Amino acid sequence: MFLSGSDPIGAGLVSSINTPTGNVTGIAPMFTLLGTKNLELAHELVSKTAVIGALSNLSNPNAEHQVRDLKAAAHILGQELVVFAASNAEEIDSSFATLAERQVGALVVTADGFLISRRDQIIASAARYAVPTIYPLSQYVAAGGLMSYGANLPEAFFQTGIYVGRTLKGAKPGDLPVQAPTKYELVVNLKTAKALGLDVPPTLLARADEVIE
Repeated sequence: MFLSGSDPIGAGLVSSINTPTGNVTGIAPMFTLLGTKNLELAHELVSKTAVIGALSNLSNPNAEHQVRDLKAAAHILGQELVVFAASNAEEIDSSFATLAERQVGALVVTADGFLISRRDQIIASAARYAVPTIYPLSQYVAAGGLMSYGANLPEAFFQTGIYVGRTLKGAKPGDLPVQAPTKYELVVNLKTAKALGLDVPPTLLARADEVIE
């Protein structure tokens, strides 16, 4: 049983979503595939900026396709994408220190376990350098980040628990299709927006599932 933040087929976990073969199935929030959506939201949030940054743990095997997809999406939007390395705490600090030099108007934090573990450092740095930042999980926003779009992680854990229960009762994993979360949520922290001197567009607020005031 797995809870996969990346594409489970691309990761080699299963050969099919609907009919996984073998003795494995699970829940796939696929956070790593939502970077382009986060980039679009960053563009909507700070539409006049010409440069958007992406903070990525380049040592993660998923980073290559995340960065590739982000660059393609940025090209379509007519924006330059600058990738900042973040495979350790020191790289995170140095990347934020160079944001102003590269005239980055907004930052997308990619989905990655290490970056989640450095959540407080990233949020504090985004505030220090006053860069509007969008994250892949609402946990960042609850801790003071500006905005996030992604799957509801507690619900994904709940779905995983249901599947574990079904297999314990005799269901074969190969008979259980890989499930995607039923809810993706946009969360905005207006306290953080105010601290940044940023007016969140009404179109974004109208679509938000949660607004922290």
